[in-house]
Amino acid sequence: MVNKNILLCVSGGIAVYKAVALTSKLSQAGFNVKVIMTESAMEFVTPLTFQAMSRNDVYTDTFDEKDSSKIAHIDLADWADLVLIAPATANVLGKLANGIADDMITTTLLATTAPVWAAPAMNVHMYSHPAVLKNIDVLHERGVQFVEPSEGFLACGYVGKGRLEEPEKITQIITEYFSKRKERLLEGKKVLITAGPTREKIDPVRFFTNHSSGKMGYAIAKKAAEAGAEVTLISGPVSLSSTPGVTTIKTETAEEMYQAVMKYFHDSDVVIKSAAVADYRPVQTNEQKMKKKDGSLILEFERTTDILKTLGEQKKHQILIGFAAETEQLETYALNKLKSKNADLIVGNNIMTEGAGFGTETNAVTFFRKDGTAAELPLQTKDQVAEALISEVHHLLQERLT
Repeated sequence: MVNKNILLCVSGGIAVYKAVALTSKLSQAGFNVKVIMTESAMEFVTPLTFQAMSRNDVYTDTFDEKDSSKIAHIDLADWADLVLIAPATANVLGKLANGIADDMITTTLLATTAPVWAAPAMNVHMYSHPAVLKNIDVLHERGVQFVEPSEGFLACGYVGKGRLEEPEKITQIITEYFSKRKERLLEGKKVLITAGPTREKIDPVRFFTNHSSGKMGYAIAKKAAEAGAEVTLISGPVSLSSTPGVTTIKTETAEEMYQAVMKYFHDSDVVIKSAAVADYRPVQTNEQKMKKKDGSLILEFERTTDILKTLGEQKKHQILIGFAAETEQLETYALNKLKSKNADLIVGNNIMTEGAGFGTETNAVTFFRKDGTAAELPLQTKDQVAEALISEVHHLLQERLT
C-alpha cells in the first residue's frame, strides 16, 4: 500500500475517537494519510492528535492556505487516491447528497474525482430516518461506497445499528480494495451494461415482465468497475442496491431502456447487454384497472425495439456483447443471435440447468465467439462468471489493437 493516498474526512460525532485509531491503522498499513476535520469534530479531538498519528498537517479551514502556491482543498482533492468520510454524520451525508459546500470537507468532496467512501456513525433512529436513507440512496447512485455501521451499544445509550465500523476492519477493506485494483484490465474504457427485466404496463395494477433478477448484470458492472472501467449501468426494476463506483440509471419499460442505452452508446467502448428485455408490449394500456368479465381475455401485442440488433447496426468501434437465455438448442440459437445481431460475443446459458436460471447466485454459461470457437464455463458464482467475462472483453480489446 506504499504511495497510496488516503484523505480522511472526520466529521463531528463521538466516534471521532475511533477515527484517531483508524488514522494510526492506515498509517501502519503503509498508506499516506491526510486529515480534514470539521469544527464539530474538533470539539471531541484536537487536530494535533491526528497530526501526530498521520505525520501530516491537519486541515480545518477552507481559507487557511498552508502553502500559498496551492489552493488547499483543490490540492487535497487531486492528491487523494481514495477519500474516506469517517465518521460520516447525518449532516455531512445530507450536505454531500445535495451539493452543499460550506466547509473544508464538503468543498473538497465536491472537487475530488477520486473514489469516495463513507463510514456512517450516528444514533440508530437517525440512521433509519427517511431523509438519511434517501441521502444514502442518492449517494449510492452517484458511486459513493458505504462501509456499513455495526450494531452494538451506542454512546447515546441505545443498542442498535449505528456504531462506526472498527478501524481494523475499515483498514482491511481499503487494503483489499487497492489489492484488487492492481490488475486494471479495462483502465480508461467506458463500459455500458444493461441488467434486469423490463415491465410493460397493462393497467395501473398489472404488467408483463420476466423472472430476471439483474444479479448477473450487476455482478458484471461491479467487476468492470474494479477493472478500472468507467461504468454506466442501465437497470430495469430490481431489488438490488446500486453498485459502488458505477453510475446507475433506473428504467422500467423496454422503450425507456432503449432510449437510455442510445444516449450512452456512441461514447462507449464496450456494451454488454445482459438485460432480459421484453420482446412485446400491449398495443393498448388502460388508465383504469381492468375489471374481469365473463369469458376469455384477448390482448393485442406489438414488437418492442430490438436493442441489441439496433446497436449491431450502428456500432463502429464498440465491442458488443449480448446474452442468450435459452431452454433448448442453446448453441443453435446463440450462434444465430451472434450473426443476426452483429455481436462480437454471445454469452449463452440454458436456464433449465440447475443453478443457472434467473434469480440464482450461480450461473453456467458458454462464450460463443465470432471466430467460431466457444468456451464453456462450469457452474460457478455470478461474480466468477463476471470476472471471466471481463477477461474475455480484455482479449477482444487487445485483438482490436493487433
